[in-house]
Amino acid sequence: MPDISVILVSYNTIEMTKTALSHLFSSSHHLEMEVIVIDNASKDNSAEILRQEYPQIRLIENKINVGFGRANNQALPFIKSRYVLLLNTDAFIEPDTIAKTVQYMDANPKCGILGVKLFGRDGVIQPSCRFFPTPWNLFLSRTGLKRIFKGTKMVDDMSWDHAAVRDCDWVPGCYYLVRKEVIDQVGLFDARYFLYSEEMDHCFATKKAGWQVVYYPYTSVVHIGGESAKSDGEITASGRQISSLQIESELLYFRKNCGLVASIVNVFLMSLADFIEILKDIARFKRPEWLYLRLMHSLTVWKCFFQTRMGKQPIH
Repeated sequence: MPDISVILVSYNTIEMTKTALSHLFSSSHHLEMEVIVIDNASKDNSAEILRQEYPQIRLIENKINVGFGRANNQALPFIKSRYVLLLNTDAFIEPDTIAKTVQYMDANPKCGILGVKLFGRDGVIQPSCRFFPTPWNLFLSRTGLKRIFKGTKMVDDMSWDHAAVRDCDWVPGCYYLVRKEVIDQVGLFDARYFLYSEEMDHCFATKKAGWQVVYYPYTSVVHIGGESAKSDGEITASGRQISSLQIESELLYFRKNCGLVASIVNVFLMSLADFIEILKDIARFKRPEWLYLRLMHSLTVWKCFFQTRMGKQPIH
């Protein structure tokens, strides 16, 4: 019986997937590990290459792209280990990452989910220790008004040195270590999320069940971000996400965990944020295409709002 099961979802990232696997297999640890890769109908021969070059992994080949959360869930019937690690194919671990994080989980039985310090390819630290969104703190972040309302807890607080263990609300899913007992209790990902917000929703359920979500800083992961998403459409410059899928997942999250009123308020505040940004663009004499993009974003918000029946059901 393995100590840890590592799940990777591959989608058009074969070279990065191979790099991620190389880092994973070269990690020095005494643990028994199994690796499960779910290929989400990649178009770059990922499945064939993985099947030929990595006979030691369990490969699940999907005929269509079922989404990130659903693909991870496909590995659950095969898992009997103590811990489950969800690892992105564009996330490269250090040699001691698995050993250190499992050791911490062993020593802290109330820790249900653990994340680590994340760096971009440029060496800049990424948001690694996050707090749940609200319509209000997202509005402040989108408009820059958080500088005025300094007492509001934001999703990301980058003002501290990230050098100490810290409880938080949720950690990014690129390195997402979960106790199998947590999965047995609350499940893994809600299949309604095609992409984005699934780990935030899972952490919400985990904390509600009485477990801790912990940021662990004594090892790190290099996370590129957005590599799979950009093969299917334009990604945002800031969050490296597909905008329409991000909006859809946000609506689903608020309706499920905060209720209908919060979902409606969030839509109005998103539109208000776009309107404020349009006024700023006009004042700064920005090019007309910027105004068009803001307007299209607001229209997409309302389109998703009605297509999801006010955040009640997924589009994809």
